[in-house]
Amino acid sequence: MTLGLLVSVLGSSLIWAADWPQWRGVGQNNHAALGATAPLEWKGKEGFAWVTPVPGRGHSSPTVVGNRIYLTTADTSDETQSLLIYDCNTGEELGRTIVLRGGLPEKIHLKNTHATPTASCDGERVYVVFHNDGAIWATALDLDGQKLWQQRVTAFQPKKYEFGYAPSPVLCGNLLIVAAEYDGPESGIYAIDTATGERRWKATRPQGLSFSTPIPLGDRQKPQLLVSGNKKIAAYDFQDGVEVWSIEGSTQATCGTMVWDRKLRLAFASGGYPDKFTVAIQMDGDHQVVWENQVCCYEQSLLLDEGYLYAVADSGVAYCWRASDGEEMWKHRLGGKYSSSPLLVDGRIYVSNEAGTTFVIEATPDRFNLLAENQLGTEVFATPTPADGRLYYRFAEGTDENRQEFLVAIGP
Repeated sequence: MTLGLLVSVLGSSLIWAADWPQWRGVGQNNHAALGATAPLEWKGKEGFAWVTPVPGRGHSSPTVVGNRIYLTTADTSDETQSLLIYDCNTGEELGRTIVLRGGLPEKIHLKNTHATPTASCDGERVYVVFHNDGAIWATALDLDGQKLWQQRVTAFQPKKYEFGYAPSPVLCGNLLIVAAEYDGPESGIYAIDTATGERRWKATRPQGLSFSTPIPLGDRQKPQLLVSGNKKIAAYDFQDGVEVWSIEGSTQATCGTMVWDRKLRLAFASGGYPDKFTVAIQMDGDHQVVWENQVCCYEQSLLLDEGYLYAVADSGVAYCWRASDGEEMWKHRLGGKYSSSPLLVDGRIYVSNEAGTTFVIEATPDRFNLLAENQLGTEVFATPTPADGRLYYRFAEGTDENRQEFLVAIGP
């Protein structure tokens, strides 16, 4: 792996800046590290460093730390939820740990899986969460896949919408943040001690199903967690879970992770169900809505870069807005449906539709500029991971009984 600046996950264990230790990367903004590169084009299997089959099914993205890839999966045939470990250089499977056996929910949304949350790693332990036996379970494993602790975080038994579970665990210092919002009394955001698995605090959330992963604001003076969904946007102190502020500015259910701009002091969210919206909110003062529109990015997250907000909506249209006031800079129809989130690498935006087409777009507000269009299998739901000058993709080929998932390293 290309060595980068040594950084911490919000004050926790040290990792390399070129690693991708959890959902949306080191900075949790879906930006590759400064100086990182990725291939522009690939034709069939040309340009693949390697490709290897993945057992079971999942929508989680690859987590890369050191020379290892950590990936969760679920197998409905034997009712297992597992952590897989692969070698970055060769794609060889180095380990497979069954984290939970039995207890898979009977009902789940057709577009969801029993292994949708992405694993987190602080350089010492790997953390995974699964929905199993009517609850959310968090498990810590060492870097070789040996279980260290396992904790039942909370009950999770949706009644109105039995769609499964999706939020990824988030590392904040020595805390693992787990969101579990549903129409029941234990709906909330939970903080788990990374060393012991003990619960440190709970932030109560409204009783309603929503799927967004909280994002740390990274403000050293006021470290907070920001989340949308359940008809409000709220910030919580990540040391004790106390609500710092909240406003109405959301819809019932959102899936995407919020983004924020330190200079503009604005936070952005999109969704959702049943209402469609994209909104910008002040992070200071009275937290007013600065601008909003009716564009909906339900499952996929937004992407923010150099004062401009990029999105690919459920309608298949790509947008660029000026973040400060929401002025539309350009829009262009790409087509297709989207669950994978846009990724920024070296001034390029990579975004894949569910049919496996990856569009590479120049990250500029000046005009829409499509740099490349690539095909990968027949299905992509996971977001790609950039590392080593490569893109690590989880994709699938075939349908129904013939469906097979793969992990591929695209690049040198």
